[in-house]
Amino acid sequence: MRVSAILVAAGSSRRMGFDKLDADLAGETVLVRSLLAFEACPDVMEIRVVTAHEKFPAVIGAADRLGLAKVVEVLPGGAERHLSVHAGLSRVDAGCDLVAVHDAARPLVTPSAISRCAEEAAACGAATLAHRVADTLKRANAAGEVTEAVSRDSLWAMETPQIFSRSLLVEAYAALLERGELATDEVSAVAALGHTVRLVENLEPNLKITVPGDLVVAGAVWRAREEGRQGFP
Repeated sequence: MRVSAILVAAGSSRRMGFDKLDADLAGETVLVRSLLAFEACPDVMEIRVVTAHEKFPAVIGAADRLGLAKVVEVLPGGAERHLSVHAGLSRVDAGCDLVAVHDAARPLVTPSAISRCAEEAAACGAATLAHRVADTLKRANAAGEVTEAVSRDSLWAMETPQIFSRSLLVEAYAALLERGELATDEVSAVAALGHTVRLVENLEPNLKITVPGDLVVAGAVWRAREEGRQGFP
């Protein structure tokens, strides 16, 4: 199983107020923490980082400093997320079996979770890490008033990585670009082809850093893992 990883790191961090990928998480940046997880995963053979030009020196410098041998290329991102993914996908070697797409703003992903997702993708062609929705859900109107309850049965929140056979993801993105549509994630692009995507339940924290409070939570999770507390492998 040969997995090529694309780390998407070209977002604007508008809700954060500062570049969240440069934020410190236990002595390394959020971006570097994501890189380290994929570097440590035995199923990943190579990593491409898609990011803004101004981040190139930091990414390359971190890879050299930490000996991240799997980082093979740093590429400029596009104006939209799906364009950044396509930029990375276009550089993946045709001999690669699977492509993993990961939001670099999810620095708590573990090598074991990546491998579990890759194993499922190898079996069925398309898989994603996800977790069951636990919150009580309500639908509201334009005025922000609750109109009805939404059952959370069968509802899942998508995570990354999302992993697919290379040929399937190439086909999905070719169709997406031909239609001129946007896709918030790869599951949507692949599902539009009529292909099923297998959910791999992830019970480990894998939050996406979006607002400043998320960094506080991520830091607490990281410290708990380092201390070897139960439930944080």
